[in-house]
Amino acid sequence: MRSFITVLTLAAMVAFPAMTAPADAQRQGRPVQGGQVQRPAGYPRSYDGLIADARAEGTVRIYANADKAEMVPVVAAFRRAYPGIQVLYADLGSAELYRRYTAETRAKQYSADIVWSSAMDQQIKLINDGYAQQYASPEKPALPATAVWKNMGFGVTAEPIGMAYNKKLVPGALVPQSHQQLEQLLRHRRSAFMGKVATFDPARSNVGYLYLSQDFQITRDTRSLAEAIAATRPVLATHTEEMLQGVASGKLAIAYNVIGSYALERARRDPNIGVIFPHDYTIVTSRIAFIAREARHPAAARLFLDFLLSRAGQSQLARHSLWPVRTDVPASHRLPAGQARPVRVGPQLLVNLDRLTRARFLRDWNAILASGHKTP
Repeated sequence: MRSFITVLTLAAMVAFPAMTAPADAQRQGRPVQGGQVQRPAGYPRSYDGLIADARAEGTVRIYANADKAEMVPVVAAFRRAYPGIQVLYADLGSAELYRRYTAETRAKQYSADIVWSSAMDQQIKLINDGYAQQYASPEKPALPATAVWKNMGFGVTAEPIGMAYNKKLVPGALVPQSHQQLEQLLRHRRSAFMGKVATFDPARSNVGYLYLSQDFQITRDTRSLAEAIAATRPVLATHTEEMLQGVASGKLAIAYNVIGSYALERARRDPNIGVIFPHDYTIVTSRIAFIAREARHPAAARLFLDFLLSRAGQSQLARHSLWPVRTDVPASHRLPAGQARPVRVGPQLLVNLDRLTRARFLRDWNAILASGHKTP
């Protein structure tokens, strides 16, 4: 991993060097003789000017919470397609990303050209508050209608939220295939799962708050499930990775509402981990990207965003644990339409960030936890 990147600062900013990319990425922006780059097939002639401007800028700076290890091949493919453009990538937690970007922008300091995060509600708030600029991407017609808002926010991935379990601690006959089955399992075998269940802490994790609030919006039965989880005195986490580590080690039996792509990747390496996408419904979230209003490298930012949304970029994401939002790109897993509950990229997500709504939601959640601890 470290052989591919150069650490620039202590803030996790890395510069990716050029690497050989697969043929599909090379076709996205095709180098030709004389140092010119041919625009992608089907793009307007005016895109030649954008490519020239981007190469003159020479850099694109990205703040994101997609793991940089997953992004190495994606960025390498972009640099192969568009040589001469350096990619500076800051791998940040969603809360830190939000604080850093807003603080730098308000102070008129050098900040990100592209902001890309799985905290969908925070991204929509930033767009709504004027931190993004409009861009009519040539790739927009290929995207689901639920993935674009105001030509500012672009859902780049389609990532299901599921459950992970330890196969030794949860025998095959007991593995829950739905939310209701999970509730029944925890109620009927509470003592076996005491301290062995984990989920996100919605008070400390923005994505955890998003997932749980979506559960409550989808069905009233979520409260009963939350009470069953609370009765096991659950471990409350801030990252999917720490929950998966607990499941792998046997400290945890079940992790609820984990990022499915990460869980599947870990399960491929560890036969002790199983992954479930509940058949009654599976929340599908997206990492939203936008071009910063004050981007110092706006042309390079547009080029990189278009690449992420293109078949070439989406194919790269599909190979490296970030499920593509485009349905015309082959992916290792696709949920049936009746099972998937995609979170729409749009203003309805702002409700999650209303202070009174959030305070009321967390107060209710804490009451559920407290009642669970009192369960004999």
